[in-house]
Amino acid sequence: MATATLFGVPHYYSLSADGAADSLVFIHGWLLSHKYWFPLIEDFIQGYRCLAYDLRGFGESRYSLDQFQSGVPPRAQSLHCSTSPYGLAAYARDLAALLHHLKLESVWLIGHSLGGSIALWTAYCYPDLIKGVICLNAGGGIYLEREFRQFRQLGQQILKFRFPWLRHIPLVPFMFSRSMVAEPLSYKWGVERVNDLLKADFDAALGTLLETTTEAEVHLLPKIVTSLQQPVHFLGGSHDTVMDLKFVNHLAGYHGAARGEGAPVTEIPDCGHMAMLEQPFLVQKAINDFILRSTLSEQ
Repeated sequence: MATATLFGVPHYYSLSADGAADSLVFIHGWLLSHKYWFPLIEDFIQGYRCLAYDLRGFGESRYSLDQFQSGVPPRAQSLHCSTSPYGLAAYARDLAALLHHLKLESVWLIGHSLGGSIALWTAYCYPDLIKGVICLNAGGGIYLEREFRQFRQLGQQILKFRFPWLRHIPLVPFMFSRSMVAEPLSYKWGVERVNDLLKADFDAALGTLLETTTEAEVHLLPKIVTSLQQPVHFLGGSHDTVMDLKFVNHLAGYHGAARGEGAPVTEIPDCGHMAMLEQPFLVQKAINDFILRSTLSEQ
């Protein structure tokens, strides 16, 4: 593992060895970290360079807002998007800076949940850097006021009551290993989820929760997807209670809308909101097949 200082903030990342032309960059979701990608990355090591990193304020990427040099990409400014350091455009700027720092070209972004939205924004703001996007358990574009209000309230309650002693109560990791999934994960992933919940910077966790779920930001996602020229693929869990497949299909429909196409959507069976842990083989196959098809279509 290593760190790269981006806009005044050390970012924690893991990058596989040289050798492959294309790179896969994995972006985790809210209150998670890079670790959840490891079961998936192990299957990709031979074919691609793989980068997994911790978003600013999550995992091991610790920071103080006083150190951060705020800003959003120039292309995002015309959209009148959030200029908050916790907005999607700001996190897209972080990722682009990391890619430049590591001199990664020919990049495919793979984002889970919140990470999927960041991937789409990065592809929009920096089209020359990104070959394509795969969104995992990510979708949206429809603002439902009551549901979003309840989601924000639940998220704030989780952050409010995250006491350090939670990690010492065996029942808590047990509960987290069964949360938002179709079938229970191993106990170790419950432990990881509790640890990442406790590690997350409060301001970053609350900021991303509030800034990325406003009505304005939600309605910007379809505009972003419509504008993308790169290939995009959405993967959704058949039993995902956080991001229902109808919302995945809704956002996917905006890609290539002018041509009446829409991005392909793969439904992962027996899967909740943590597809990379629940069905890593099926996710790996879907990603490989999509990249292969996209590459062949360009030739």
